[in-house]
Amino acid sequence: MRIAVIGAGAIGGMLAVRLALSGHAATVVDQGAHLEAIRKNGLKLVHHDGKEELARDLSAVASCADAGLQDLVLLALKAYTIAAVAPQMRALLNDETMVLTLQNGLPWWYFQNFSGPHAGYRLKSADPSGVIEQNIESHRIIGCVVYPAGEILAPGVVKRLEGDRFPVGELDGTESVRVKGVSEALIGAGFKAPILNDIRSEVWLKLWGNMSFNPISALTHATLSDICQEPATRELAADMMREAQTIAEKLGVTFRVPLEKRIEGAERVGQHKTSTLQDVEAGRAVEVDALIGSVIELSELTCTPAPASRAVHALLKVLVATMHAQSARVVLQGV
Repeated sequence: MRIAVIGAGAIGGMLAVRLALSGHAATVVDQGAHLEAIRKNGLKLVHHDGKEELARDLSAVASCADAGLQDLVLLALKAYTIAAVAPQMRALLNDETMVLTLQNGLPWWYFQNFSGPHAGYRLKSADPSGVIEQNIESHRIIGCVVYPAGEILAPGVVKRLEGDRFPVGELDGTESVRVKGVSEALIGAGFKAPILNDIRSEVWLKLWGNMSFNPISALTHATLSDICQEPATRELAADMMREAQTIAEKLGVTFRVPLEKRIEGAERVGQHKTSTLQDVEAGRAVEVDALIGSVIELSELTCTPAPASRAVHALLKVLVATMHAQSARVVLQGV
């Protein structure tokens, strides 16, 4: 397949390398020093065991227009950047081009091709102006939940830290020929890519932890195990998760893992800084709307009280606004 990866960061980069090495015509769309390094030296993937792989035979371009028409587009950008890129993506799309979404949080397409309550509702926290759904039609979309973790080590070098699962699914739950093709491509590239008939429930399962642990960690600078081992923050996370579960179940979602098991799983991860805390420490933009703002929006849509989530959301918004106003990052350092 002709596959374009928009955003060759930690996740997009590892996918681009493995897909290119498994025989697909891969193109990455990126910018800056990362793009220049890929053009000059190829894209290197460093695995958690130290093994390295280098993809030289992939195209690296600065714009979607330079990539040309594709069979599959992997949208590997942060959720808050998609609206700016969506109009440019038209240059990649023929009548049958698929778009695989790889974002954390609730995606803009959540209520599209949906048979449950509030079908057709536009998630304003994900797509405030509607520009994304105007440029990426719902029939193109294949949902995906990202479980691997990684990081950019240097321009042109990404590291795979853990995980290999990318569950995929059609928005209407069918096991179509095309979703089988996407699954097979990912499996052929060395990943696990089960086809799910309810991709939205998997989205919520991942979000369950992101919407609670990520904001709490950003506010406290605590690791996952620290949050889970302190009774007060463990209970706060549980309260937020219970609120989210009530909202999701009103939308027809099924949680296949009990709440306490989900918390125990986070605790086992250990001294890990969430991606949101890492963004705060680095002074990067923070995914407030995708991870927790969307849950607040749906609490209002479903008339579900969410006091714990609202309080944490308010605190996180103030932190992010203060960082932005001061062009600052926030790091706790020993003396």
